[in-house]
Parts: sequence; C-alpha cells; structure tokens
Amino acid sequence: MKVVLAYSGGLDTSVILKWLQDVHNAEVVAFCADLGQEEELDGLDAKARATGALKCLVEDLREVFVRDYVFPMMQAGALYEGRYLLGTSIARPLIARRLVEIAEDEGAEAICHGATGKGNDQVRFELTAYALNPGIKVIAPWRTWSFRGRMDLIDYAREHGIPVTATAEKPYSMDRNLLHISFEGGILEDPWAEPPEDMWVLTRPLDQTPDEPEYVTVAFDQGIPTTVNGEALGPAALLKRLNEIAGRHGVGRIDMVENRFVGMKSRGVYETPGGTVLHIAHRALEGICQDREVMHLRDSLIPRYAALVYNGFWFSPERRMLQAAVTESQTNVTGEVRCKLYKGNCRVAGRRSPSSLYRPDLATFEADSAYNQADADGFIKLNALRLRVRALAGLGPTGPGE
Repeated sequence: MKVVLAYSGGLDTSVILKWLQDVHNAEVVAFCADLGQEEELDGLDAKARATGALKCLVEDLREVFVRDYVFPMMQAGALYEGRYLLGTSIARPLIARRLVEIAEDEGAEAICHGATGKGNDQVRFELTAYALNPGIKVIAPWRTWSFRGRMDLIDYAREHGIPVTATAEKPYSMDRNLLHISFEGGILEDPWAEPPEDMWVLTRPLDQTPDEPEYVTVAFDQGIPTTVNGEALGPAALLKRLNEIAGRHGVGRIDMVENRFVGMKSRGVYETPGGTVLHIAHRALEGICQDREVMHLRDSLIPRYAALVYNGFWFSPERRMLQAAVTESQTNVTGEVRCKLYKGNCRVAGRRSPSSLYRPDLATFEADSAYNQADADGFIKLNALRLRVRALAGLGPTGPGE
C-alpha cells in the first residue's frame, strides 16, 4: 500500500512515518505544505528519506492560502463564537486538498494525518478528503495505535533510530501559518492560568510596544485587501507586512474557551495581528459602502459561515452557496481605511470610498435641505401601529422592566 502523509518533520509525524511502514507495510510519500510557518524546511526531504519515505514533497502554498482561503473568508467577516479568526481552521482544507491530489498523482490508496482523536483537525482533514475523493482511505494513527502520549513517541523514536530532537513534554502545542499562531494544551489547560509572556511569538508585550501610536492604511477592492500604506502587495506579502506592523504594537491576542465540533470545550490562545487589522478595517469600510439590508443579511450568516469553516465544511455546497452571496455583498466594498495601532488596540481613524453611501448632507445635525424631519412622524406612527393595537387590546408589556 502507498500512503501520502502530512509531514512536518516533528516528533509525531516522524514516528507516524515509521509506524506506517511497520504496521501497514506501507510505502510513504511525505508531504509538507509551507503556509508561512517559518520553520526550517530545508533538509526535510533528506530527513523523511532517512526514516524510510520514498520522497518528501515540500510545496510553497502561501500565496494560494491567503488568496483563495483567507481573503474569501475575511470577506464574510467570519468569527467563530464572536472572537476566533479561524487561523488553523482555514488552513486544513488546503492541506487536505493537496494530500488528496498528491495521492491521485502518486497512485496512493490512502492519506494519513497526525491529528488526535479529540480535536477538530481530524474532522477538517477527513471531511475535505471525502468531499474531493469519496473512495480515499484515511489513516488516523492517534485513533488506532497503542501510544498514549508524547513520552511513548519519544521512546519509539529512540528505539528505531528516528532523528528527532524532542526530549520531554512541551508546555503547550503550537500551530503557525501566515494568518496566526495558535497555542493549546499543557499549561494552558487551566482556564484560570494566564498565558506566560514568553509564549508569544508574533506580538510584543504591551510594556515593550512603542509609546507613540502608528497609523496604517489598508486599501480594498471589492472586499479584498490590495495595498498597505499605498504599496501594492500580493496576498501573502500583504498579510506578512500587517503581521509585522500590528505585532509591533501588541495587536491581535485572543484568549478564549471555545466549543469544539467533537463536543468538548477547549481553551485556545491565538495571535492574529495582521488578520485583526484586516477584520476591523474591512468592517469599517463596509460601514460606508454596504447597503443596510445587505449588511444585516450578511451579518446574520456570519455564525453559520464561521461554523462551517471551523467544523471542516469548506468544500460543502452550503459554504459555496454562502460564498456566492458574500462575494455579491462585496461588489461596492472598495476604498481605504486608516487604523491607529497603540498598546494592543487597533482603532479606526478614518475611512473613504468612491462607492460611499454616507451622505453628510443627510446625516448632519445642522440645518439642511435634503431631509424633511417632519416625514419621521408618519414613519414612526406606521411602525407603532401594531404596538398600539396590542395595547388597546390589553396585550401590552407586562414583564419586569416593561
């Protein structure tokens, strides 16, 4: 049997590579997706071959990741449970898609991932795989093997001469890409415990951030970011630039307890500096460009869209349907937003658009000739009609505070 393994070169996937050969008598093709994790990927092929892989494919998918996954999701304003910008969730369908495509190219029967049986990633990988290739076989070692934890893996690696550097339990787990870094497990499993300051990677501690605010201007074309401070940048470069600018000011930290798809609550701590700026700026631009009812309808879809991404249904027909509606809602979302970054905060300082629906002559509190205030009398009475009828029938408010 030939298997394509999602491989990072770390302890778990190095052990899995050997385990697939021992238990499944498999020929293994290792695959590593470069999504901006900033890890040293040079030499990964040699490392994989040293553990018995036929070869190791390392692909730079940063541009595809941001352009085709991150930016469309951000057009939707997606936040899971009102806070999580879905940095890990949105990476999994791309990785799983390439696993399936490589399996087809290599004539492999199965794909394999290192996600645990408790987490969301197993669902995301496998829902994507089955959506793209219903007949693919998926091997998930953490659901079947006898290893109980990290020390068992270290012992196995030593016994089989697997070159890994891990020697003890990490204090937490990390997952990084261009959109964010997530931290889970270990010392973070106590929701009362504050994350240690030396844990953070992308964002400076507040006492080390500049004492003067910095302004950053982001331009959008139909809801897609195109420039930072007037400089046109490709998707990956743009997000990386914003990560550097916002991270310098400590912007983008989130600490939350979320509801996993598999049913348990889990604490996740996230750094999403550039994504935070894009989310805030995009919402601000929509405020002047988007029709009220279009905005309200789109906003009503945010929890559903975010749950689809979080739960692994990126390639589902309902997500595609929602994306079509989102894309339509962004037709006029073109313009610039100026944000002020200071001590962990990102605040909107200004926005402008050639498609603006904001009319100062209508909104002003000063004297104007564009709006007849007397028109509001009939508007209010018509909207109050059903409430007045209820009151006349003795069915008016009766509860506390009414």
